[in-house]
Amino acid sequence: MSSSPANNTLIERLFKAGAHFGFKKSRRHPTVTPYLFTTKQGNDIFDLEQSAALIETAKGIVRGMVGAGKTVLFVGTKEEAARAVRETAEKLGAPFVVNRWIGGMLTNWSEIKKRINRMAELTRERESGELERKYTKKERVILGREADKLAFYFGGIQTLTRIPDLIVVVDPRHDTIAVAEARFMKVPIIGILSSDCDVAKITYPVLVNDALQSSVGTVLGELAQAYNEGVAAFGAAAATPRA
Repeated sequence: MSSSPANNTLIERLFKAGAHFGFKKSRRHPTVTPYLFTTKQGNDIFDLEQSAALIETAKGIVRGMVGAGKTVLFVGTKEEAARAVRETAEKLGAPFVVNRWIGGMLTNWSEIKKRINRMAELTRERESGELERKYTKKERVILGREADKLAFYFGGIQTLTRIPDLIVVVDPRHDTIAVAEARFMKVPIIGILSSDCDVAKITYPVLVNDALQSSVGTVLGELAQAYNEGVAAFGAAAATPRA
């Protein structure tokens, strides 16, 4: 199978980022086997030509979703991925979860929305000085802690008004609850995953090393490009006069 020049460039960047390194063969999930190139010194090696093709598929999904005005939620709570996920989402103005996935974020959205609203209320009162006027010092300390805790868990999704239309998860094996909730709610999943993950649980898998920041960052950069293209397409469509 021949690759396009653009695809070759992506493959080269993936290789340079170490995206081809999987885990030990002993940790391999059986569903990953078709995506492997070889096993070297007991470590699985991904077929980067396939990985690049999977990235292009994922980019098409992101581009199409955002271009249609849909919402994409970025998820990555493990230490190696959290910073890259946050930075990517913040640059895009997209919602994200990087500290901890709270059970019910998708399956009990009405309750989660109440907590987001509570966070917004406390933030508003704090910024306007209303907390100072209405409460004692002790009460302000308690409310301040509540506000900080809510911001820690829900600050990244404060702009969400409904369940997202697509989630991007770095290491689905780590964020199993997020994947389970998305599957239950029939929300499609783009998973950036390594050789220890179950590919069958992911709608649009991207097989790369999910423990290296350089590898995860390369894939997120590609998805971010597609996201921005979707934003541009959505804006163009909105600006086009209807016949």
